[in-house]
Amino acid sequence: MASMSMSLHAVNHRLTNIPVKQLPSIASCLATSLSNCGELLSAPQNQKSKSESENAVQVHKLMTRLASLLQDKSPEGRWTAVVLVKAVVEAGQWEVLRGCEPFVRGLIGILAKPDPNSTKKMSIVALTRIFHLTYQYPTLVREITTPSLPSFITAALNLISVKPSSEPIRKLKPHTPFLEIVLNALGELIARHPTIFRPFSSQIHSILQVIIGSTSPTFPQTVLDSAERLFISLHHCAPKNTSGEEWRSACQMIIASIHGTADYVLRAIVEQWESLDPALRQASKPQNYSREVGDDGLDTLGLAGWHGLDSGVNRIVVLLQMLSTCLTTATASMVTIPIGSILDLASRLTAVVVPSNGRDVQANPQISRTEREHLFAELPRIHISCMKLLLSLVEALETGAVPLAQTILEQTLWVYRAEKFSQEVRVSAYDLIHALLTRMGPSLTKPGLSSLADMIRTSCHDLLPPAHEHSASAKASSDLKAKAKFNQTTVNADSFLNPGLKQARQSNALPFSGLQRAASGLLAAVLIHAPTEYLSPSLRAEIDRTIILTSNKHAMLASVSNPVPAVQGRGVNASIMPFLARSFPAEMEVEGLIRPRMPVLMNTPGISGFINTEEEEDEEEKEEEEDVPVTVAYTAPEHTGFLQPSSTPILHSDLMDTDVSDKPAAAQNKRSLVEDHKPLPPIRSSTEEAETDVQSKRPRVDSDITAVSSQPSLDRASPSTFTGTAAVSVPSPLTTVTSTPPPRVATVNAPSTGTVGGPLSSSAVAQTTPADAGEDDSDDDLPALNIDPDTEDEAEEEEDETMEG
Repeated sequence: MASMSMSLHAVNHRLTNIPVKQLPSIASCLATSLSNCGELLSAPQNQKSKSESENAVQVHKLMTRLASLLQDKSPEGRWTAVVLVKAVVEAGQWEVLRGCEPFVRGLIGILAKPDPNSTKKMSIVALTRIFHLTYQYPTLVREITTPSLPSFITAALNLISVKPSSEPIRKLKPHTPFLEIVLNALGELIARHPTIFRPFSSQIHSILQVIIGSTSPTFPQTVLDSAERLFISLHHCAPKNTSGEEWRSACQMIIASIHGTADYVLRAIVEQWESLDPALRQASKPQNYSREVGDDGLDTLGLAGWHGLDSGVNRIVVLLQMLSTCLTTATASMVTIPIGSILDLASRLTAVVVPSNGRDVQANPQISRTEREHLFAELPRIHISCMKLLLSLVEALETGAVPLAQTILEQTLWVYRAEKFSQEVRVSAYDLIHALLTRMGPSLTKPGLSSLADMIRTSCHDLLPPAHEHSASAKASSDLKAKAKFNQTTVNADSFLNPGLKQARQSNALPFSGLQRAASGLLAAVLIHAPTEYLSPSLRAEIDRTIILTSNKHAMLASVSNPVPAVQGRGVNASIMPFLARSFPAEMEVEGLIRPRMPVLMNTPGISGFINTEEEEDEEEKEEEEDVPVTVAYTAPEHTGFLQPSSTPILHSDLMDTDVSDKPAAAQNKRSLVEDHKPLPPIRSSTEEAETDVQSKRPRVDSDITAVSSQPSLDRASPSTFTGTAAVSVPSPLTTVTSTPPPRVATVNAPSTGTVGGPLSSSAVAQTTPADAGEDDSDDDLPALNIDPDTEDEAEEEEDETMEG
């Protein structure tokens, strides 16, 4: 805040001490300093402290100085004041706006003074900015904008026109320098203050009629665009709830005016088009074919008459542009677009094309050949504007244009085939087809996409320079040297003195940037939206070749992301990803496409390390409540403490003789990962153990007993004699984990019984345990085994047997 105070103090010092004649040279520097003091200018002036009081004094001093400069007698002082007032208003916002009424009066007064044009233009810009900033504050609108805006409109219209006292219309001043800036200012304000502009609507309309109705290139294109936008914005001034009807009425009048002008312009041929609207069929006027083409009366819009074919074509082009502006300009309320009338107009204008060698049009015998050929030369201009109108319609309707897409596509291809010699026609056709493909591309059939093959090939040729450029120049030089021996009079000496003359001439004939942009966008749209399986292999190869040679990143990404699907009878197409990686190695899109960093998504529960503890606890409770039978093949009670079996147990050679139970196996545990803090992990089957080894981050190999005998028969196994030995089911598949080293196998001597593998004796277990316990590096420390020969229960049973014996 201290630095801002110092800057504001410096600005006041320079405004006060520097002569007024020298202020324009430092006006930009002062405006920049004031823009940096926005926090100080927009702060409320409470004057509670000494510093705030000093800042308030500096701000008041600045405002007083600017107000005096606006009333200064020298134009230099007024010009400096206009520049600084705009900077202060933008920096101070509401705190400055609430006291800017003297500034507004001073700026409006400058418009009536004989100041330089730059000062008046800056005043119009500053006033427009002030009215915009006050729009969000209803109190300021009531206090400043509403009383001052009518005076501003009158002063601005007086700069570009003259109003007779007895007429409600205005006459445009010729060659006025304020025309464009006044039209832009009025167009910016009319939508926010329509009721204030309503008394001036007829005056503005009379000025716009002169600008739009000019058939000769009197006004630049920027002025025409501003006039068209302001003409469409006049519907805001309509009475309440009638702005939509006013907008639709304006569109219908524009369409009727185009049809009326086309009746004269297209009289050299016999049209095959017939409108569906009976009003248009009856509106045709009789013409005098002996006179020059033209219309003497006023048309539907009130535009003045015109004479000459060039003037008529200019009138159609301007009206088509204004109709496009209707579709792209924001409206005050919901409107109804006359889609049928627009398509009817486009059908009429695109039905007449430049005749080719194999096709001719029906000529009007009453019109001379010169006028007909002149019409053919002007037709591309009309068709370019017509395709731009259809493009605006498609963009305005968005997905609602899908029912119209096929009709528009056929009209565009009809014009393109006849007039593709014009680069402007190709640009308009490429843009329109691009917009259509984004909406109807996936629904294209094979014949529909084949109809675009010629356009796609032409777009490829537009992106590439002539392939015969260097070879043709070399061949021409050799031909000239050979012919020079026979006919010296036909040799162009300049070609020998300047061999690069022809190459320079060819380079000047290369397509301009707009054509390359449109062709590149069309190729990308074909690759993204069109069914690629319907593209012929040669056409797809030409597209890929073109985008590689031109280093078109967007199209190359589209080609890689949309490869040719596998089609029966067609070979696999090679990808252009190496060319994409070589051309754009540092682009993030290419990096993400070639080396994606997204982790692999797996549906296995618990693989990410998150385990549902509630489900785990519920399952543990269920396991404790259930009584585990003796014949369970995969699990054993946790209190036994027996070693875990190996993932790949070794069975005896006569395993097939084992009596296998038909009971289903017990359900596996939901948990796939064993927690390290569990002292006694549950015994799992071989299949479950293999799955756990695959899912775990660090393989763990059980170095304990890995040879387990088969399941004992039911007559030998009983709860009283069960010693915790894990039984292995015979028909279960053996799962071998290749990622882990093979487990160590301990040799166990099976008891000499009638079954294949009874329970292991305690002596055998005791022999294998000490050797393996020292080599176990697993985190799951196995508990020590009880090597007592018999348990208490077994000892009691043996004593009973001895007593009975």
